[in-house]
Amino acid sequence: MTGSEPERAQHALPFLRRNHRDPKPRGVALTEVRGPYYASIGPAYLDDLFTVAGPYIDWLKIPGPAIALLPPAALAKIAEICVRHEVKLSAGGLIEFAVTRGPDAVAAYFDALPDLGFDVVEVSAGFLAMSTRDYLRLVTRASKTGLTVKAEVGVQFGAGGTSSAQALSSAGTGSLEWALDRAARALDAGADMIVLESEGVTESVPTWRTDVPATFMARFGLERMMFEAADPPVFEWYIQNYGPDVNLFVDHSQALHLESLRAGVWGPVSLFGRVVTYRGEDDPA
Repeated sequence: MTGSEPERAQHALPFLRRNHRDPKPRGVALTEVRGPYYASIGPAYLDDLFTVAGPYIDWLKIPGPAIALLPPAALAKIAEICVRHEVKLSAGGLIEFAVTRGPDAVAAYFDALPDLGFDVVEVSAGFLAMSTRDYLRLVTRASKTGLTVKAEVGVQFGAGGTSSAQALSSAGTGSLEWALDRAARALDAGADMIVLESEGVTESVPTWRTDVPATFMARFGLERMMFEAADPPVFEWYIQNYGPDVNLFVDHSQALHLESLRAGVWGPVSLFGRVVTYRGEDDPA
């Protein structure tokens, strides 16, 4: 249940056992945190955040609108801080705006991301009435950047913004089978990972649709799924049901809260002392 000696030495109290944590870059137990948008945080804040929680944060997502609004110097500074703390810089769903500006804008957007310091790009279409064929064309184009490609799918039209729960309810939810098919075809088109949008599943719904993440997990497996869970009860539920290695997207303010669950050092009454990892004798340290 313990980690390697170098891993344990990173903590102020190394004699207190914690769950094993693979070193970065990790393939599972990824934590992506939201960067500036809902909170107008900047490079100094992020440097402080990574100084405190950097070992537990894998990706920093700059939401789509912020990519278009941040001054170039600020974005360059954020990219430099991410490199220094071994955090990958992730581009949010600005493609949904770029595609409304035509094919040239789409190509220019994707081509600009590597030079801006991004390592990961998200392809989403929650606001768009777009065919799966055209969505897959975006995924294929994104894969040509050489960046890690996250294909975001969901069951709620209009997800991914600040629409009210009432507006989303009026729009209705889509078919789970359709979302699964789009996700499978996105992986075939060059996506590296599927991100399940939280609206219509655990957000803006009267009752959580726990069948949706369960079906996605059964279909695609732990390594190829990331779940949006920017609310503590939600990421607690994911840890309880899928263990500490589940890949999760949370708010930047929740990085240590989530890590306390992964590490098994704290949690609500349903999880306290129950989140564990195991390494056998023949497993690498």
